[in-house]
Amino acid sequence: MSLDLLIYAVGAFASLMSVVAVYLALVERDLVKAVIYSAIQSVFYSLLFYLFMSPDIVLVYLPVAGGVLPALLLVLISKTERFERE
Repeated sequence: MSLDLLIYAVGAFASLMSVVAVYLALVERDLVKAVIYSAIQSVFYSLLFYLFMSPDIVLVYLPVAGGVLPALLLVLISKTERFERE
């Protein structure tokens, strides 16, 4: 198996899993779980950026979208209600 095929396979897997994580974040009624799914989606996007050979974007996107934004959202959720109303 060549290296290019492995890179494409990992990219396809990361793309598919990011779409699944976005779907789970959208349908989740528990806001904490939705934030966690959103952070997982950000990690998969960072993997895709790395595979697209843009490590400078990864160095900025991963800490912000994978760490700072979920932490801020969790603090905001702790000030409100955890579950979304119908």
